[in-house]
Amino acid sequence: MDVELFREFCLSKSHATEDFPFDEITLCFKIAGKIFAIIPLDSADRANLKCFPAYAEELREKYTGVRPGFHMNKKHWNTVLFFEDLDDATILHLVNHSYDQVVSKLPLNKRKELQQ
Repeated sequence: MDVELFREFCLSKSHATEDFPFDEITLCFKIAGKIFAIIPLDSADRANLKCFPAYAEELREKYTGVRPGFHMNKKHWNTVLFFEDLDDATILHLVNHSYDQVVSKLPLNKRKELQQ
């Protein structure tokens, strides 16, 4: 996965924004102020993505490139290694899943606002 493709895809999500809330090398993608993807630009070979807990476990068993989220809640976040056994389509699917997970947890009024 190329970091620019990853970035462009994240920003193509409806109302997605990017910023550096932690430091100048940790790029975060957000929806309504909530993070759905994190990528360290100093290596750009992995990303942290939010995931439904049961699906996270399933992915970790299936792929060596999916591990418990580094510096994140291991139940809800995965670290996805770009150059392991995941193809680009799978990684982009996981970005979609992460985005959808975050949107589903937003208050109803915020979700309605984003749909307009």
